[in-house]
Amino acid sequence: MEDNKTLHQQLLEAGVHFGHLKKKWNPKMLPYIFAEKNGIHIIDLNKTIEGLDEAAAALKSIAKSGKKIMFVATKKQAKEIVAEASQKMNMPYVTERWLGGMLTNFQTIRKSVKKMLSIEKMLQDGTMDSVTKKERLTLTRSKEKMEKVLGGISQMGRTPAALFMVDISHEHIALAEAKRLGITTFAMVDTNSDPTKVDFAIPANDDATKSIAIITNYLTAAILEGLQERAQNKENEEDNSANDEGYEGRNRGLEITEDDDKGGRGRRGAGRGAGANAGGGAPGAGRGGAGGGRGPGGPGGAGRAPGGPGRGGPGAGSRGPGGGSRGPGGGSRGPGGGGTRPGGGAPVKR
Repeated sequence: MEDNKTLHQQLLEAGVHFGHLKKKWNPKMLPYIFAEKNGIHIIDLNKTIEGLDEAAAALKSIAKSGKKIMFVATKKQAKEIVAEASQKMNMPYVTERWLGGMLTNFQTIRKSVKKMLSIEKMLQDGTMDSVTKKERLTLTRSKEKMEKVLGGISQMGRTPAALFMVDISHEHIALAEAKRLGITTFAMVDTNSDPTKVDFAIPANDDATKSIAIITNYLTAAILEGLQERAQNKENEEDNSANDEGYEGRNRGLEITEDDDKGGRGRRGAGRGAGANAGGGAPGAGRGGAGGGRGPGGPGGAGRAPGGPGRGGPGAGSRGPGGGSRGPGGGSRGPGGGGTRPGGGAPVKR
């Protein structure tokens, strides 16, 4: 509430409430007129603050989305104020003369801008040094003339998303082109104008320099705030993407480490398996060669003596083939080993 009172006082001191003569009024401005004094309409500053807040919120949203807002003010009182504010925000502006078709015939206007930029580049890089003095003077004058009219839109690559105007009666051509293209319009509207022609009307005195300055600066602050929020959001997104990339990198590193661990365990397991298979006991070994439990054993003798009986074949368990108590190739009853059967040694006394 205190901020509204302060703003109200500032608007009052700047003369925003002064309208035109009663005989010049537009009847559609009746909801915004507070009273009449000495034949002059007085604008309701409460309505001005409401329109100003709505316009500021909408412009902030547009700026936050990254779209361009064009400022148009060809009146003598508003030229410098609007140009300075637009340059501060890096927004396109027109303060000299509105060329017909600047929006509806933007491609042709863009060609003129490119020509102006090419001449400027030629003057800077020394290309014009080879031409005559008269030609250089002609191109310089042409560039200055185009820069005066098109300098504010030289960096605008496409039509803007919004248009802010000072005095829509004076900028009726720009307003008509914006309405034809469906561009959102914002404007300072005095008592002699039709507020229904624009999307966001700010009832205010559009003739006094102080009034134009306070309205323009208020909207400029809102737009700059939107641009700052956009830049901050971009930084946060970049930080989040960097964190996500680092997290994914750590996950990939963990996966690689797990794969290496699995590979190491596999190699160690393979080593044990090789030891079990290749570690079949030599003839005359004790109770069996080095190896696993019941897996297939390696070739070799078994028992307690060469060719003698034993309790387990080399490299195998008790019942595995190739060694064991009953397996072929060695054992108490197996062929080729000791025992009572042919091919074996003398029976072992138990």
